[in-house]
Amino acid sequence: MLDKILGKNDKDNNGLDLRKKDKDPGMDVSDRIKNMVSKASNGSKDQINKIKSKSNSNGDEDDKGAKRKIPRPMPKPRPRDTGNARLKSLQKPPEDKKPDGIGGILPGFGRRMPGGGGGSAGGGGPDEDQRTLVGALVFGLILIVLVGAGYYFLVYAPYQGTLNDAKQSQINLVNTYYVGPLATDPEAQTLLSEIESAVTPAQASAVDVIGPATTSWQAYQNQQVNTLKDNYSRVQVNYNNSGTQQTIIMKVSDAQQLISQSDAAVLSNMVITTPNTVAIPLILTRLQAAGGVINVGDAVDIYLNSNGTTAVQSANQTNQSGSTQSSGSTQSSGSTPIVSGATVLALLRSESDSGTISANLTEAQSIAENQISTSSSTSQSSDTDVDQLLRAAASNTWDPTTINALLDNYGYNLNNLERVSNLGDLNAQYLVILEIPQQNAMTVIQNMNSLQLVVPTESAPTWMATELHQIYG
Repeated sequence: MLDKILGKNDKDNNGLDLRKKDKDPGMDVSDRIKNMVSKASNGSKDQINKIKSKSNSNGDEDDKGAKRKIPRPMPKPRPRDTGNARLKSLQKPPEDKKPDGIGGILPGFGRRMPGGGGGSAGGGGPDEDQRTLVGALVFGLILIVLVGAGYYFLVYAPYQGTLNDAKQSQINLVNTYYVGPLATDPEAQTLLSEIESAVTPAQASAVDVIGPATTSWQAYQNQQVNTLKDNYSRVQVNYNNSGTQQTIIMKVSDAQQLISQSDAAVLSNMVITTPNTVAIPLILTRLQAAGGVINVGDAVDIYLNSNGTTAVQSANQTNQSGSTQSSGSTQSSGSTPIVSGATVLALLRSESDSGTISANLTEAQSIAENQISTSSSTSQSSDTDVDQLLRAAASNTWDPTTINALLDNYGYNLNNLERVSNLGDLNAQYLVILEIPQQNAMTVIQNMNSLQLVVPTESAPTWMATELHQIYG
């Protein structure tokens, strides 16, 4: 069998020789021996058994194939010897490679130290130290996040909300006061910049808005007074009183005093214009005419009596068989006057019972002494028709100067004497001519029977001021 392996039966073998002629047979034997050793070292016993069984069953074919070169299997690549082959048997088998870090997130965690040391048996090796360090880092990060979130939601966010509320409140004041003609005032932009630069609620609230706004409005309104006054040194002031638009006519000096005593909250809602007034006559009862104790030049407020109504009726002919008539009434009342500061231009008292004068005054005196008596008597009588005197003066029958001296302020003096004596004609009627704004004229005319003249104590006439001083000292 060895001879067949060595290929010595060349004569009996008539098969094809595939070996190279120029190669030494000894070299073939050595190569074959090395291959066999290599197969044995790699556990290729099946191939050797197959060769042996084939040689035993086919002897003739073995003789022929003895000269044939057995194809060598492809050798497996051997690892390069690095000099540590002798130590491989002494080392522990390599463990499964773990990912670098926890899930590849934290580098270095779970990496084995050089030398293969570590483990629980060692009692605190490098791997456990790394795990402890990484756990501390993770806990620290979580703690920092929790502390940051708590500070934001419990401290920072409420503080910023308070700061923003304070800023918004001040900004709303600026937008409220700097409107209309002051909307483009540079002072407004300065205040807004100062409010936005505040870093604490106290700084934002400390920004003075109403002070600069009041100064700006006073300068503007005084300029309007000097520009819009009429020929009689008056201005018309329009303002909002509890949601109702009010109008008052006043002197320039009074308007300037009002402006100096008002702040931005009042001045920003005040509009000063040139007076546009009309003189309107009203026939009023003594009760409606402020008791008849008003005089020319007095200022009165006009109220609308809540018990009075003004009805406006309209008819519309719809067809020949019938008609439809609709009527409605409007009633206006309130705690504010429809006209403030109306000026009394003239006052006439009805002449029916007041123009006839028929009076007799007799004084008698008697003195008795030692049976001697002396008596004296004085009598005065007056029988005059005031209307006839006026007609005589108007026709120059009598001297007008004398008549004017006698009848000057006759109606007012009569009213004043009735007030002092607490006795008067309550049924007297008065014709009052008032100066009111033109925009209120139609309202006054339509509600003439429901008007009430009221004297404001702030601009009380002389006799009323005297009485108030006597009462209140």
